[in-house]
Amino acid sequence: MENTFNIGVIGAGTWGMALARSLSMCGHSVVVWSALPEEIDYLNQNRRQVNLPDMVIPDEIVFTKDVSVACAGKDIVLFAVPSPFVRSTAKTVAPHVPEGQIIVDVAKGIEAGSHAFLSEVILSEIPTASVVVLSGPTHAEEVAMDLPTTIVAAHADIAIAEKVQKAFTSPYLRVFTNTDVKGIELCGALKNIIALAAGISDGLGYGDNIKAALITRGLAEIKRLGEKMGCSHETIYGLTGMGDLIVTATSRHSRNNRCGHLLGEGLSVEEAVKQVGMVVEGINALPAAMSLSEQYSVDMPIVFGVDKIVNQGVSAKDVAKELLERELSAEVFNERLASERSD
Repeated sequence: MENTFNIGVIGAGTWGMALARSLSMCGHSVVVWSALPEEIDYLNQNRRQVNLPDMVIPDEIVFTKDVSVACAGKDIVLFAVPSPFVRSTAKTVAPHVPEGQIIVDVAKGIEAGSHAFLSEVILSEIPTASVVVLSGPTHAEEVAMDLPTTIVAAHADIAIAEKVQKAFTSPYLRVFTNTDVKGIELCGALKNIIALAAGISDGLGYGDNIKAALITRGLAEIKRLGEKMGCSHETIYGLTGMGDLIVTATSRHSRNNRCGHLLGEGLSVEEAVKQVGMVVEGINALPAAMSLSEQYSVDMPIVFGVDKIVNQGVSAKDVAKELLERELSAEVFNERLASERSD
């Protein structure tokens, strides 16, 4: 069939399987591999993903326990694994992909320790790959049900981004392109932390007013850091910035929002993560966010507040009180007015 692609999917979680289904429904050849052999057995036998029970997996999708089968002869290899496993997965995949292989990463986060963006992690293990970041306001639960969704494919070479755009576009999934990979990855990591804050607010019993404020001021924090790092304003205010932040901070499907809600109710981090039952990327991103704020001298009070709750044992109520009692300031910094006041 014309304009079809051979695609290997690495990871059989909710997002990997929702995208695998979407790609298969568009006529592409799809092979899925998981690091968990029992997961492949279950998927082969039941044609269901346990966390997406209403999604029927097309018969055309092939499941394999052999990673080389998922990588050999593929136009695109899709990485759909949680951020803590991106490096180990890249090491596993590296011997099985040719030079110039297009790898599409859909994980959102920053590696602990190195504080590298995930595309950089993949490239450090597979230096000859072309890594495209695919990100946006996209919950797997909705993509799995063919609900209208938008997403962005990003690579410094727009032609490579456009190839991925063509492969992933479907009647329900509209794909845009961008070249600001760093901006998209920064937004994708930090929005999860702000979503934790929004969930914590809900868990404390606060209302919509303060949630809207947390989302808006959280975006301002992302913008301040993004500016210092050379990211595009259009990216920060676009689908992968503001759009993804809105959906993650407000949706019932959001793991980060759910985890934050549980923290606000008084559960420990361990208890909250256990109840969510899946990786909570906002927690993983906190160390890198704290380090970047220090490196670029950027004030990020909401991020700092979430870190106090998650990593320092400060109560959510005390952090909320501290944020509300911060020194009064202007919402928008006005250079002319600041200059007049200093004269």
